[in-house]
Amino acid sequence: MKLVPLGDRVVLKQLVAEETTKSGIVLPGQNKEKPQQAEVVAVGPGKVEDGKEIKMEVKVGDKVIYAKYSGTDVKLDNEEYVIVKQEDILAVIE
Repeated sequence: MKLVPLGDRVVLKQLVAEETTKSGIVLPGQNKEKPQQAEVVAVGPGKVEDGKEIKMEVKVGDKVIYAKYSGTDVKLDNEEYVIVKQEDILAVIE
């Protein structure tokens, strides 16, 4: 099975949060919040709003940062994904 987003929605797969810093400091368990960085897995076709076509600005494979409390969590074939609107994506990591 595969997820195909509609409209201006994007399917994201969260990146694994690192448990130690670059200097080797181990982060305590309480800091394990849901990471806000993800990789784009699928992109919808875009949408038309007020007669104007809104194109998608992200593409499959992009690494992005998205808004903290946005999106819908989905589990499919033992994989966890987040479906967000394009406007909830804050930045592309280059």
